[in-house]
Amino acid sequence: MSIHKIAFDNDRYLTEQSKAIRERIDSFGGKLYLEFGGKLLFDYHASRVLPGFDPNVKMRLLRRLKDEVEIILCIFAGDIERGKVRADFGITYDADTLKLIDDIRDWGLSVRGVVITRYADQPAADTFRRKLERHGIQSYIHRPIPGYPNDVGLVVSDQGYGANPFIETEAPLVVVNAPGPNSGKMGTCLSQVFHEHRRGVTAGYAKFETFPIWNLPLKHPVNVAYEAATAELRDVNLIDPHHLEAHGETVVNYNRDVEAFPLLREILERITGDAPPYRSPTDMGVNCAGFAIVDDDVAQEAGKQEILRRYFRYACDAALGLEEEESVQRIESLMRQFGLRQTHRVVVALARETAEAARLEPDKGHQGAFVGAAMQLPDGRLVSAHNTPTVHAAAALVLLAVKTLAELPTGLDIISDSVVEPIAQLRGEILGRKEISLNLEETLIALAISSTTNPTAKVAMEQLTKLRGCEMHMTHLPTPGDEKGLRRLGVSLTCDPAFASNKLFAS
Repeated sequence: MSIHKIAFDNDRYLTEQSKAIRERIDSFGGKLYLEFGGKLLFDYHASRVLPGFDPNVKMRLLRRLKDEVEIILCIFAGDIERGKVRADFGITYDADTLKLIDDIRDWGLSVRGVVITRYADQPAADTFRRKLERHGIQSYIHRPIPGYPNDVGLVVSDQGYGANPFIETEAPLVVVNAPGPNSGKMGTCLSQVFHEHRRGVTAGYAKFETFPIWNLPLKHPVNVAYEAATAELRDVNLIDPHHLEAHGETVVNYNRDVEAFPLLREILERITGDAPPYRSPTDMGVNCAGFAIVDDDVAQEAGKQEILRRYFRYACDAALGLEEEESVQRIESLMRQFGLRQTHRVVVALARETAEAARLEPDKGHQGAFVGAAMQLPDGRLVSAHNTPTVHAAAALVLLAVKTLAELPTGLDIISDSVVEPIAQLRGEILGRKEISLNLEETLIALAISSTTNPTAKVAMEQLTKLRGCEMHMTHLPTPGDEKGLRRLGVSLTCDPAFASNKLFAS
């Protein structure tokens, strides 16, 4: 029996959201540029804070509108140059853009083109553009506009938006998406609206953002989890003052949209020659996620758990030198709002207890730190394991988890020594690695090989799909082989910000 409770109704969401978008298209006479914030596909943040949310429901939404939609992707040239990484996939933004194009095609839709924004002759951006062109994907370049966005007179001129190339589109709805925030989606939309009006087309602009959810309370855990997820951007949720003044209604937005709204309104007015229909940044949105929440208690608890996940992620990134300590401190302050401690994540204490117990009774031949790992299975049961001279902690835990799910004896060896020994020999004698214990990726390969001759191993391997979405914690940062294996299994992993060894390079 699953312990997972549902907080979100996807069918209700699809009905409400598609209706809202069509109404907004009609309000502008049939042409709308929709800035699509967040993840278009694989929105795991949304699925974690709104249990039941289909990570691909937004793509299902666009497929409903298939005959009415075109898609443009944006990527900031600076993100290409510095190799910015999408954390949930572990790939760079430029690689994620290519993956997104493939995924969109798999859904039966196509990408009209890719805009490289704030381009300043970065060599890596040139390389990426050539790669796009070799694959037959149209690319466009938007250079920085001096004084953007404050110098409205320059922005809305031939030297501003007018200097950008116009992307020819035919569909009434043009969705503009990106691999991450600050990629230039809004500027691309407004540039297109500028060119459309120059051509006599009355095009409009609107914004699609799932979070923060405007019709939930300001301090609702789901909205606070959004602050935690964007700690490095210093985003802060607040009551939309423009909306309160214009409509006398209390709704939630976030600081960047609220601060940018007066300028955005002025830009739109300069482009169209008329006062825009929006009196607040919330008015710009076509966001219906709040209407599809069916169990607020479940959503509140899920939001709190996401805050904890984000704390561990930022703490680990800070330990790796990838993030500032201030981001960690910001999330700690959010945790205090709800009285949250690290151990409110149920797998944390068990992982730490497992590592400590192993340290007090060390295995013979063990080298390095004892790493504890714990997982909550789909039926709520908790299992834990630690590293051994033979396998890493992540591998030991996954093997224990699948044996538990298959109702096999936990002490049963399901991987044959005849499979493990050649891998260990390959690592040590041939590849020259000092550590011969198997990481998770290697262990999964060994399990697959064993399953061809061992029916018990086959039964255990068939349980691997049940680990998707399971909560897991490790007392130390994983090796690359462990991290990739867990990501492919779809496990929701957090770690303590500690290194398993004092070696500076992990392979």
